[in-house]
Amino acid sequence: MTKLLIASDLHGSALFCRQLLERIAEEKPDRILLLGDLLYHGPRNALPPEYDCPQVYGMLNGLKDQVLAVRGNCDCEVDQMVLEFPVLSDYALVEVDGVSIYATHGHLWNEAHLPPMASGTILLHGHTHVPACTDHGSYLYLNPGSVSIPKENSRHSYMTLEGGLFQWKDLGGTVYQTYTVR
Repeated sequence: MTKLLIASDLHGSALFCRQLLERIAEEKPDRILLLGDLLYHGPRNALPPEYDCPQVYGMLNGLKDQVLAVRGNCDCEVDQMVLEFPVLSDYALVEVDGVSIYATHGHLWNEAHLPPMASGTILLHGHTHVPACTDHGSYLYLNPGSVSIPKENSRHSYMTLEGGLFQWKDLGGTVYQTYTVR
C-alpha cells in the first residue's frame, strides 16, 4: 500500500513550509504530490509569514527524490532553475493502489473546465486555497486547500491518500475530513 501526501499553494512561506516538513517527517509518505504555487505569492495574495523563496526551495530540494509536482499559475521557468525536481508540467496522471488521479493546479483545468480524463478519474487540484470534496458522479473533485494562505476561513492544510482513504489534515496533523474511494 502506497501513502501519498498532497499539498498545494505554499507561496514561498518558510514558516508554513517548515510545518509541512514536520508533517512529512511524521507521516512518512512514499511520495509527495505538490499541486503548484510553491515559491511566489502572486499579485492577488498578501505576503505570507516568513516569505523567503530561497529558504523554501532549499527545504523542498531536500525532498526531491519523493516529490512529484505540477506547475501553478505563480510558477515559472526561473523556479525550475532553483528547484531540483520537475515543476513545469501542467498536470500529472497518477495511479495509487488502483485510484486514478488527474493532478493539476486548477487555474487551467478545474470543475468549470474539465480536462480530458476518463470517467471515474479523480480531479485533484489546489489554486482556490479552499479544501473541497465534491462527487460529480462521473468524477470526484478534491482540493487539499492551502498550506500557507487558506481562504474562506479554512485551515492551513494538506491531504493524505492511503488505502483508498483521503484525509484532510491541518498542519498540526489533526484530521478534519475524510473520503473513502469506492
